[in-house]
Order: sequence, then structure tokens, then C-alpha cells
Amino acid sequence: MTAPARSWLYVPGDRPERIAKALASDADAVILDLEDAVAPAAKAEARRTVVATLAEGRRAYVRVNATNSPHGTADLAALAAEPGALAGVRLPKCEDPGELRRVADTLGVPVYPVLESALGVENAFALATAHPLVAGISLGEADLAADLRVTGGEGLAWPRSRVVVAARAAGLPSPVQSVWTAVRDLDGLRTDTELGRRAGFFGRSVIHPAQIPVVHEACAPDAEDVAWARSLVDAVSENDEAAWIDASGRFVDKAIVERALWLLAIAGENQHVKEGHPS
Repeated sequence: MTAPARSWLYVPGDRPERIAKALASDADAVILDLEDAVAPAAKAEARRTVVATLAEGRRAYVRVNATNSPHGTADLAALAAEPGALAGVRLPKCEDPGELRRVADTLGVPVYPVLESALGVENAFALATAHPLVAGISLGEADLAADLRVTGGEGLAWPRSRVVVAARAAGLPSPVQSVWTAVRDLDGLRTDTELGRRAGFFGRSVIHPAQIPVVHEACAPDAEDVAWARSLVDAVSENDEAAWIDASGRFVDKAIVERALWLLAIAGENQHVKEGHPS
């Protein structure tokens, strides 16, 4: 079990100076954006810049335009021809599992469908299981809220739960939270990210470097939880039973061990996980 990415930093694909800064930042993953952050007139230039960046060996993800649009078709053609160091693609406005399969077959890299409509949410599990290259699913909450005609977090509570359940049912990582658009409200970002973690999300898309350390802090497990997980994993090799009562009197079974491994992974203790639980 490896540590998942905590921060996914979006950077406009037509801004090479910002791309360089993003790639040098502390973000766990960088997404070169060809969609919302790029004006229609700059799409072609952004596409050339992104392809050139990847060709230089700069590993990054790319958010393409809607794949059933002319810009999206051009994005896919360019990336298929010159993938370079393409780590994967985020696919906005995903609704159709068949279209998702076509894109995955075309590019041959990990794909991350973003659900931004009522139909996308309804098809969450079908999209999550559409192709072996689907590596994660997430919500695009601004567009989704507009499509659902809701305001505030309460209106998105069910879609959030839906995407969490669909991701885990498909064996995918916990979904990444959507962007926190109030860039200067770092306290709000921290609180909302912590709430998201408790609701089954992990990691967050960010749009400014100042948001990165806040997200990383919010994703860090409590020290007491890590100590518990470490001691439990150490005890696994000493116990051959499927379930047992630990030294503190708590029931332990496979699900509890998996939670302990997850806590160690997000704490960055990969070596401890490997040694304590080889399988």
C-alpha cells in the first residue's frame, strides 16, 4: 500500500512560466489544464505548450477538454501522438462509460473521470469500472451544483457519498476533493478538507501553491492513530488468527488491519507497512 497523492495542483496549459513553478512546487501531482483555465482562443497554443512540456520529460497529468468536443478531440490526438511523460489524464464532464473506454484505449495511460452532472453521478460505478485504466473518480462540484440547481454543501451531500461508495466499491482510491475556490480562506480550506477526509475523501485539487501545505496538514493522520496502527501492524506477524482481541481489549480483524495499513500509508510510513505486512 503506497501513499496516495494529497495535493493535485492545477496550472493553466498556456502559461509556461506558471507550469515551471508548479512542477517545482511541493504539490504531490501537477495537472496541466487544457480546459477551464484556458480561453478558447488560446487552446491550440496551450496544447502545444503541454505537449512540449511532456516531451521534455516533465511528468505531469493533463486535464483535457470534454472528449466529445472539437477541442477535446484535438487534445486526445496530440497526446496520443506525443505522450512524453504523461502520467494520466483527467476527463471532465464524464457521463458515458463507452466514451471513457474509447479514451482509455486511445491513450493507454491512467484515466480519471470527473463527474460534473446528474447523469455522471448516476453512472458513477459504471464509470469507475468501465476500463482497467480508470485510476480514480472525483466530482467537479461547481458544474455539478449548477446542473443540480443546488447551493451550499447540503445539496451535494448525496453526490459526495455516492462517489465515495462507487470508488471504493470499484476498488479505486478514495476520491480527491474538488477545488476550494476561496483562495485566501486557508482556514476554511483546512476545515473543509478535514471534513472531507472524515466523509471518505482523501487529497484535494488546488489552484494556488499557498493551498498545498494546508491540504497536506489536513491529510495527515493524528499521531495517536499512527502509533496505534504501527503497533497493530507489528503485532500482525505474531498472530495467526483471523480475528483476535489486542492488548488494549479491542477486537481486531482483517478490516481493522486494513485501516491500520491505510493510516501508515497516508502517514508516509511505507517502509513500515512493507516490513510489517509483506502481502
